Amino acid sequence: MSARELIVLGTASQVPTRHRNHNGYLLRWDGEGILFDPGEGTQRQMVRAGVSAHDIDRICVTHFHGDHSLGLAGVIQRINLDRVPHPVTAHYPASGQRFFERLSYATAYRETVVLAQQPVSGEGGVLADTPAYTLEAARLSHPVESYGYRLTEPDGRRMLPERLAAYGIRGPEIGRLQREGVLERDGHTIALEEVSEVRRGQSFAFVMDTRLCDGAHALARGCDLLVIESTFLDEDEPLAVEYGHLTAGQAARLAAGAGVRHLVLTHFSQRYGDPAEFERQARAAGFPGELTIAQDLMSVELPRRR
Repeated sequence: MSARELIVLGTASQVPTRHRNHNGYLLRWDGEGILFDPGEGTQRQMVRAGVSAHDIDRICVTHFHGDHSLGLAGVIQRINLDRVPHPVTAHYPASGQRFFERLSYATAYRETVVLAQQPVSGEGGVLADTPAYTLEAARLSHPVESYGYRLTEPDGRRMLPERLAAYGIRGPEIGRLQREGVLERDGHTIALEEVSEVRRGQSFAFVMDTRLCDGAHALARGCDLLVIESTFLDEDEPLAVEYGHLTAGQAARLAAGAGVRHLVLTHFSQRYGDPAEFERQARAAGFPGELTIAQDLMSVELPRRR
């Protein structure tokens, strides 16, 4: 199991199909799990994918349409039934507070877990800043208030063996230099920057139900792994604009312009039978990187660092 991977629980849009469940995506990020948009049936899909309630540390809901949120009731009750030993934090549009409360208490159950609520409002912004990542949200363009999410790992330093050898730095001295930033040796001060280079942090973005907008572009910019909706094929672009969605070509052009390394297309309308057409249109739109047409229960690893 990769320390950083996306587990796809569902890939349908408003209507599920025989092969596609409603939305649901779990991002494993080192020892933490972030569940995005648990639609109807997510709890069962978790079982099929080998995802435990204990794997969930955060829940991020983009908006309160049923295919993105009706699974909340079951997931929340499962977290409590299994007595998850850590607090779980939920992020969702503040305008949908009444929906979150209704789903949280859709039926009676015994509460055993602290569910912290941190709703998103305005244009979004930073939601959490941890040693492992910064989580932020940005406003999208949809008929109801909707937000996309992005995780960004802080930049680090990569030690350069040849530079360390040139200065004669070895063993415990390397660790001390990493911790303190400088090392006194033979009357000289050696700075960490002299024997290392920047190691760019990894990034992940999740963009659902939206038209093309500034928020979608901002979330995708320079992203290692972008999960984005492509509800419609290009010939149905007028429907996409009317209902607040993207086509395969629009999503691919956005990703190409943003410099995305690995693009995952998902949230497909039930009107289309052949998913290969989404791939064809995305390539025709000029996306040059790694491309995945999402399928239920697949896993996608984050690309290796540059």
